[in-house]
Amino acid sequence: MRLDDRFRWLIWLSLAEIGTMLVFNNYSALLPVLQKEWSLTNSEAGWIFSSYQIGYILAVVFLTSLTDYFHPKYIYLVTSLWAGVAGILFSLWAEGFYSALILRTLMGIGFAGTYMPGLRMVSERFESRERGRAIGIYVGAFTLGAALSLFLTGTLNSLLSWRWAFLITSMGPIAGGVIALFKLGDVVNIRSEDETKRIPLIEVLKNRPALMMIGGYAAHMWEMFGMRGWIVAFLTACLLTAQYDLGRAVSLSAFIAAGVTLAGALSNALGGAVSDRFGRANTIIVVMLGSGALSLLIGWTREWSFLLVLILVILYGFLVTGESSVLSTGVTELARPGGLGRTMALQSLIGWGAASISPIGFGYVLDLTNSADALSQFGYVPNWGWAFMVLGIGGLTGPLIVWQLKKEMRFLQKSENQSVHF
Repeated sequence: MRLDDRFRWLIWLSLAEIGTMLVFNNYSALLPVLQKEWSLTNSEAGWIFSSYQIGYILAVVFLTSLTDYFHPKYIYLVTSLWAGVAGILFSLWAEGFYSALILRTLMGIGFAGTYMPGLRMVSERFESRERGRAIGIYVGAFTLGAALSLFLTGTLNSLLSWRWAFLITSMGPIAGGVIALFKLGDVVNIRSEDETKRIPLIEVLKNRPALMMIGGYAAHMWEMFGMRGWIVAFLTACLLTAQYDLGRAVSLSAFIAAGVTLAGALSNALGGAVSDRFGRANTIIVVMLGSGALSLLIGWTREWSFLLVLILVILYGFLVTGESSVLSTGVTELARPGGLGRTMALQSLIGWGAASISPIGFGYVLDLTNSADALSQFGYVPNWGWAFMVLGIGGLTGPLIVWQLKKEMRFLQKSENQSVHF
C-alpha cells in the first residue's frame, strides 16, 4: 500500500473514532445538571462517570485478544453499534444512580471494541519510523472526539434538553460503525512472519520493558481521567463563585472543557512527532512532569481570576494528554513478536483500571474535604485542592517509571536490529 493510501486510510479510521467518541463525555459535560436533578453525592457522580471505564475493562481483554484471530474491522463494527444503542437507551431510560450506572457500563463495553482494535490496526500498517506520527494522529482523533462530545452535549442541552443531547450524540458511534464497514478495507500488515506468530501469555507477562511502559500509561490514565471526569464541575464551581447562574455556568464550562480537550488533541499529534525525533522516554518524562505540577496546583485556584484559571486549565489540558500517543506507541514497539494483541489487552486492563478508579477516588476526596450540605448551601463544591493533588501524586509516578525504563533500555539504542526510539 502506498504511503498516501495508508494515510488516507488513517483519516477514515480517525473519522470513525471521532464518531464513536461522541458519547464519551456527554455525562461529564452535564454532571452538574444531573448531580442536582438526581441528588447524587460526589462519590455517586464519580461512580457513574467511571462505570464507562468499568464496562470497557470488563470487555477489553476479550475483544482486544480477539484481534489476534479476527480482522479488527468487524470487531469495530459490532461494538460501535452496541455503544450507539446503549447511548440511545440512556437517553430514554436513565433516571437516577442505578439506571445511569448500568447504561453507562453498557456504553463502555461498546467502546472496548473500537479504541484498542483501531490502535492495533494503525500499529500494523505503519513501520516504527512513522508509527509515532500515525498513532499521534489516531489518538488525537480520540481526543478531538472527546472534545466534540463536550461541545455538542453542552450545545444540545442548552437548546433542547439533556435527554436530547444524549440521544443525538449516540448517533456518533453508529456512524463510526458504518465508516468502519465501508472504508477500513482488508487487513494490511507490514509486520514480519515472526511478528505474526502467537506466543504464550506467560511470555507477554515476562516482558519487563513493556510492563514498565504500561505502568507509565496507568499513571497517565489515572491523572487524565480524573481530570476529564471532573473538569466541567470544577469550572462550573469557578464560574458560580464569579456569580454566574447555574445554566450559563454549566454550558460555558462544557464549551471551555471542549476547548481544553481539543488542546489535548493537538498535543497528542505533536507529542508523537516529537517522540520520533527526541525519543519516547524523554518526551514522556518532560510532559508528565508538567502535567503533574499543574494537578498539584489547579484545585486551589477556584477563587482566582477566572481568566488566570482558564489559562492554567488550557495548559493543563494540553499537557495531561500530550504523552498519551507516545506511551501507546512505546507499548506497541516493546511488545514481543506474536504478542501484540495480548500486550495491548494488558495495557488496556491496567491503564483503564486506573482510569476507572481515579474519578471515584476524586469524588470520595471531595466528599471528605467538603461539608455534606455544601452543594445545597453554596450551589457548588467549594474545596477542590486535595482531590486534584491525588491526581498529581499518582501522575508523577509515571515519569519515575519511565526514567527507570530509559536506563534499562539504553543498550537497545546500540543494537542495529532495534528500532525503538528511547
